[in-house]
Amino acid sequence: MLTCLRVKNLAIVDALELELGPGLSVITGETGAGKSILVDALELVLGARGRPELVRSGAAEAEVEALFDLTDCPAVTMRLQEAGFEVGEELVVRRVLRAEGRSRAYIDGRLASQRHLAELSAGLATLSSQHEHHGLTEARQQLALVDAFAEGRVKVSAMAEAYQALTTAREAVEDFERRARESAEREELLRYQLREIDEVAPEEGEDRRLADEHGRLAHASHLTAVTEDAEESLLEADNAVSAGIARVALRLAEAARHDECLGAWSKQLDEARVIVEDVARESGAYARRIDDDPERLEQVDERLAALHRLARRHGGDLDAVLSRRALAAQELGDLDRRDELHGQLVAARDGADKAARRAARALRALRKKAAGRLGEAVTGELSSLGMEGARLEITLHDAPLGPTGFDRAEVLFAPNRGEATHALSRIASGGELSRILLAIKRVLADREGGGLHVFDEVDTGIGGAVAETVGRKLREVAQDRQVLCITHLPQVAVFADTHYHVAKGIVGGRTVSRVSRLDGSSRLDALARMLGGARLTKKTRAAAAELLEDARAA
Repeated sequence: MLTCLRVKNLAIVDALELELGPGLSVITGETGAGKSILVDALELVLGARGRPELVRSGAAEAEVEALFDLTDCPAVTMRLQEAGFEVGEELVVRRVLRAEGRSRAYIDGRLASQRHLAELSAGLATLSSQHEHHGLTEARQQLALVDAFAEGRVKVSAMAEAYQALTTAREAVEDFERRARESAEREELLRYQLREIDEVAPEEGEDRRLADEHGRLAHASHLTAVTEDAEESLLEADNAVSAGIARVALRLAEAARHDECLGAWSKQLDEARVIVEDVARESGAYARRIDDDPERLEQVDERLAALHRLARRHGGDLDAVLSRRALAAQELGDLDRRDELHGQLVAARDGADKAARRAARALRALRKKAAGRLGEAVTGELSSLGMEGARLEITLHDAPLGPTGFDRAEVLFAPNRGEATHALSRIASGGELSRILLAIKRVLADREGGGLHVFDEVDTGIGGAVAETVGRKLREVAQDRQVLCITHLPQVAVFADTHYHVAKGIVGGRTVSRVSRLDGSSRLDALARMLGGARLTKKTRAAAAELLEDARAA
């Protein structure tokens, strides 16, 4: 139950607070006074998409806050608890809509997305508007009515999930087949790349090894001369470095008899001499090993050129070439397995199709049981709405498999006894649609839970005795649940437990909308104006008083 609604800077409402109680509450007022703004506000706190044009001109943001009593909404309470909310008997929902278009939602002070708010608030309120009359004539909405009456939410959800899985599986097959058609050229390219790389047969690190070898071969004469000179200078010449070090070491060793520290230096020089002689011998071996081989140099040049050509074509260096080869080989392997992969995808698609059809059959069985009972129940309600003899039937037809199964519902209607039924969209008047909608809402009331039921001018197209009947029916609906009705008919308004009036005026040069609760004479005056226009007369007041008295006695 909605206990309080606060609205700030929404359309022509600058600030408004509406406290609601149980039973039937009605809101009346002139066209354009702002009655529909209250519906907009409710839709926002229930997760509707925010529209920046709803923000009051000149304001940075609009804000709507609603306080709900969850006592009669166990399903909502359970849903909130499963989502991690610590829920008591009351719930505060707040929505902030900024002028530039961004919006924020809060559930008990916790930030939530619009989608999350819509999911969690389902069941807090049910909104029925004059636009829903047209929805009654749409096959999709008619099927939704059958599902609601059948209490098939779980099966409807399972059907939607199964069809989504089927759609995904179908797309996977179609995408694979499209890529398979395109893969002929791709396969040819991959095989060409593999042949090109394998003809050269590069090895990891080969370019670096060949670059080193090329450097030695290209400078073989110089390297030989340098290393031969090193061997000569260090070891073999008359004044070789090794011999010089040996002489100095010997003299220091002899002098160490007079100072021991010289002995340590002598040992260090001996160690240095060993190192010098090792370098000399290795230099000599290097000089004798290195080969000035023009033929090998040419081979290395050609090999490096081949590797560089591959690198330019496949990524810039030899590592990229080898990586390209590995990827091409893997992709070719996948292409070679495409028949196997295609078979797996087709099998998954066929399995998803069977699962979706199982879900659709389960849903159809539920709908078949519910369709007849729903038609009978609504027909019974129509009798109490002044449509004795009218008959409503719901038939199910085959339809292509989709997210709602493979059923199409059609609502058939006969306004008078003995007449054949015809499609509701072709035969029902606006007034009849209003009463049919109310009858359906009355039948579905128990299944829609104990939250707030909002009727936004569903009495369009009726008047007189029919309007009085509708008002009486709304009061019946409100006996065990909260109902809020926006109406322009006094015959409906007189049945309210609480009557609110919306009026607009000028404050500080700006149009503002105000809501006031009517009691006693103020309510009588409002009803009299609804009956006879702006000018109050004794006759219109007397007629209003009579309407009120009749409503209380009904």
